[in-house]
Amino acid sequence: MSHRDAVDAAKPATPPGIATNRSMLAKLALIGPAFIAGAWQFGPGNLASAIEAGSAFGYALIWVIIISTILMIFFTDMSVRVGIASPHSMIGTIKHTLGKPVGIFAGFGVFFITLCFSVGNAAGSGLALSMLFGGNAVFWTLVVTLAVAFILLVRNVYKTVERALLVLVAMMAIGFVGSAFLARPDWAAGVSGMLPSFPAGAELLIVALVGTNFSINAAFFTSYATKARGIRRDQYADSTLTDTIPGIVAPGIMTALVIMVAAAVLGHTGQRVETLPQLAGVFEPLAGQFGYYVFVMGFFAAAFSSMLANATAGGTLLSDGLGWGGSFDSIKTKLLVGCVLAFGLAVTAFAPGSRVQLIILAQAMTVLVAPMLGVLLVLMANNKLLGDLRNKWWHNLFAIIGLISIFATSTLLILSLTGVVSR
Repeated sequence: MSHRDAVDAAKPATPPGIATNRSMLAKLALIGPAFIAGAWQFGPGNLASAIEAGSAFGYALIWVIIISTILMIFFTDMSVRVGIASPHSMIGTIKHTLGKPVGIFAGFGVFFITLCFSVGNAAGSGLALSMLFGGNAVFWTLVVTLAVAFILLVRNVYKTVERALLVLVAMMAIGFVGSAFLARPDWAAGVSGMLPSFPAGAELLIVALVGTNFSINAAFFTSYATKARGIRRDQYADSTLTDTIPGIVAPGIMTALVIMVAAAVLGHTGQRVETLPQLAGVFEPLAGQFGYYVFVMGFFAAAFSSMLANATAGGTLLSDGLGWGGSFDSIKTKLLVGCVLAFGLAVTAFAPGSRVQLIILAQAMTVLVAPMLGVLLVLMANNKLLGDLRNKWWHNLFAIIGLISIFATSTLLILSLTGVVSR
């Protein structure tokens, strides 16, 4: 026996229970990157489009959420593997593989999508606080925008954002799951809604649901959060089980439950919601004024969490695309983050018409750029730089299905906006 073996043999053995607890804590410590993507998905646009889906079309569009969630898991997983295995950031890997112009184009593509999302986040947060405390919604949008800007200016931005989002996601989950059981929806009709159908007049709404629940930009950004967390190759399997799958499934479940609540309360009326008070009114028959305030607080949590993640991602990826680096804490990144927040505030302050419909349209517009980002993400997940974490054949099968879905929704949006398909 060598000296080292003798020393190791002399060490007291770690009790099995303690070893198991440490192992479980190590796995739970991997939670974060996909939950950030999930919080970005589950914003005010998601809620607005989900409630309109349930109120106008009953349970018929639940299938969109199911398919979108499954595809989102696969695309987020691809991004995680790029974040773990590639020596470069996502944009850096694109530049290394396909050339600098493509990387710059990708950075601007994500930035465009974050600008679209910023409109819904700004409008939703301001409306929610005005309903809770009174006053002008634009004033409250300004207050929230300044609060988010302050959080993102502090040191260790990623840790701050991650902790805030995990708390907000937990709050939203409790509120919306509880609301679903209060509503007593028709669960059998909910199951039948998992079968694809295309109700007349639902085209733009389907696009908006896909744009928020199969969020390529959120998946794209997960590689940056994975690198910031420092997840290693040997932690990939545990990260998949504790973060990627639950982080994406959670907002999918919440969205499906919101559709069911709206279908249970308003589905028989065929009413299309146009204002946030109408959205909040969905919960009043269930729990009176308390239900109203629970919804408004949940809506604010969705807007605030999405605003944090969205602005961070937009600034980070465009900064990386322009060659300024992909650090969350760089001054140039924070200036670009400020541009995302300012755009959302400006459009909210000056755009005419229904804020709910503005949110839905802004969410739908994100699918115009999503096909390009989806193709790039699939190409990077097949990059030789990833080694054994490259896509397998079955990864690519779901990738092809996902790309077909993205291109189909983009085409449907263009047809809807040009009047070829009725809205």
